[in-house]
Amino acid sequence: MNLWNETKSIPISRQEVWEAYKKVRSNKGSAGVDEVNMKEYDVNRSKHLYKLWNRMSSGSYFPPPVKEVEILKKDGKVRKLGIPTISDRVGQQVIKQLLEPRLEKIFSKNSYGYRPHKNAHQALEEVRKNCWKTDWVIDLDIKGFFDNIDHNKLMLAVNKHVSENWIGFYIERWLKAPKLTKSGKLINNQGKGTPQGGVISPLLANLFLHYALDKWLENNDKTLKYVRYADDVIIHCVSKIHAEHLLKSIQERMQSVGLELHPQKTKIVYCKDYRRTKKYSIIKFEFLGYSFQPRTTKSKTTKGLFLGFDCAISISSRKRIADKLGELAVEKLSFKSIVGIAQYLNPMIRGWINYYGKFRRSELHKVFRLLTNRLIRWARKRYKRYKTSLTKAYKWFKRIREQFPYLFYHWQVGY
Repeated sequence: MNLWNETKSIPISRQEVWEAYKKVRSNKGSAGVDEVNMKEYDVNRSKHLYKLWNRMSSGSYFPPPVKEVEILKKDGKVRKLGIPTISDRVGQQVIKQLLEPRLEKIFSKNSYGYRPHKNAHQALEEVRKNCWKTDWVIDLDIKGFFDNIDHNKLMLAVNKHVSENWIGFYIERWLKAPKLTKSGKLINNQGKGTPQGGVISPLLANLFLHYALDKWLENNDKTLKYVRYADDVIIHCVSKIHAEHLLKSIQERMQSVGLELHPQKTKIVYCKDYRRTKKYSIIKFEFLGYSFQPRTTKSKTTKGLFLGFDCAISISSRKRIADKLGELAVEKLSFKSIVGIAQYLNPMIRGWINYYGKFRRSELHKVFRLLTNRLIRWARKRYKRYKTSLTKAYKWFKRIREQFPYLFYHWQVGY
């Protein structure tokens, strides 16, 4: 890499490309249309990175099509992601690294998604606090947000903060990159949309919604509380009338920027608890995998119970974990001992607990009961002596847990 000549027309250094590559590599991810995965890419890494740097720094880089992949959403429908090639992800990361620091200076404190030093748990904590103080919520769902971002409007926002023409034309090239479907058909976009799966897409999406929604909300009402995580938005209102008027205004605002609210998923919610006792049909909403609803809560002062309004892992999130355990077919795993199963499952278990155990972690007990049942079924398949006796299998499991209390990650932390 030290042979690279840096006297180019566009000021992209080899060091910037190298730093971008390290970031992309750490994020892992699958192959793009060229079917080159990270392991294969690394065999000729220097050649790939030199070629990318040479083209980007001379202005001659044009991104290849993105590979369309489908993932199942929690409502049973399909979300389409656009996966760029590894080199293209590195190129996007170069521009992201240049652009992100200046956009961070203007982004709202109420925006939490895909931003440095901000995360989903912070967004959830803010929503919890706001729900305790404010009685009504607008649960906002933007229909097909990433597929419907207007390129012209987005580029107006980009050009407001980017004086370098070359950054602008690279962003436009990424926005215009065609999509290669599973059937091998090449589809050109129609002046809207940014592929979910692209490195720079979340930053561009945040910029679009900064002007389309965040600034608009804040200019409309300086006292308004809201939390946005990418295109998931929770807005807190002081009354039902306030919520209804604001929702109507937001619908008009979204239409004016080429977006639409999902008619079924967008709703007004009443934060019912022991103090707030009005009759209203919708008293729960989901946000970032958690369900916010009336819940029996232990008082810190009197030690008694009362009806509070709080969040815990949602039923749909629990079902996704249960489905994952079913997909893994734990009871059919071919490990010779339960130690192998623990090593295999622990990274996943740690992830579930770290995310869903943040608030009301006891709700995860239901998930781990399912895992226990599958482990016992595994033992009955694996060992002849437990095939005909469920009681003996349960005793075996109890003994294993007592002898090896740190074997599974959830045992280590008290589940």
